Amino acid sequence: MFKPVLITAGLAGIALYALGGGTAKAERAVPIPASKTDVTAKGPQTAVFAGGCFWGMEAVFEHVKGVKSVTAGYAGGTRETATYDQVSTETTQHAEAIRVVYDPAKVSYATLLRVYFSVAHDPTQLNRQTPDSGYSYRSAIFPQSAAQRGVAAAYIAQLGQANVFGKPIVTKIENGSFFPAEAYHQNFFDRNPNHPYIVTFDKPKVAAFRAGFPQLAS
Repeated sequence: MFKPVLITAGLAGIALYALGGGTAKAERAVPIPASKTDVTAKGPQTAVFAGGCFWGMEAVFEHVKGVKSVTAGYAGGTRETATYDQVSTETTQHAEAIRVVYDPAKVSYATLLRVYFSVAHDPTQLNRQTPDSGYSYRSAIFPQSAAQRGVAAAYIAQLGQANVFGKPIVTKIENGSFFPAEAYHQNFFDRNPNHPYIVTFDKPKVAAFRAGFPQLAS
């Protein structure tokens, strides 16, 4: 796991990462087709996605028009083990995840899925999202309804058939409750704009979202 190194070592962590062969690079939104299906809903709706460090996932989705709130947290394990220290042991079955509350009159579930697959994370990385590795950084969707499950499964199949990533999509559709993370993880991107991890990995991701989806960026 790389993130704790940056938390404790700051810029030294980036230096160590670079020495180990890792490089920070500008990200871009992968051009992918819109989903052929969508969820019909009225009133505030909730979506739960996992795709690596929740700091960057939260940062992307809080900039999507129609999103009312984003909460960083853990999904897939139990309430008793939903703490950062325990999840970091990679023994809890939790994934770092985000809960997105959105207005379906302004942004649809299918559109959120498109952002999720295109730019919020890399759905071809198994049990990791550069630079973090471990089962808690897996790519997973936690549907909040049968309709969401159907649309998510159909979209994964659609993208796989189109081979838009050039590699297999490893995203899993899972069951499990969501539990909010500790207060210091919430709105981390906005509260810590100069944090080395944010500068190196998450600001390029948000910039890629704005460039790839200008009509959605708030």
